[in-house]
Amino acid sequence: MVKIEGTLDEIRELIGDARRTVRDVKSTTKKVVKAAKGTKRKLSDWQRYIKNKSNHIKFKRGDKKGRLDLKRMSAAFKRSRK
Repeated sequence: MVKIEGTLDEIRELIGDARRTVRDVKSTTKKVVKAAKGTKRKLSDWQRYIKNKSNHIKFKRGDKKGRLDLKRMSAAFKRSRK
């Protein structure tokens, strides 16, 4: 614990500065997050291929039934690019 000594006015001045600093930091981080969200990069060819539902190849049986078969999907993707 920190012990603070001083008059009530001095303590209020110190705490007020801290509150202002916290508020400034919060507003700055919100601005940075908003700017970061606003810039989107172009998806790679593979990401666009995966995004398309008609390209999904799924396991039909076994433990992985229903999951995407990425090995077969990647082979199909490579064949389609030739």
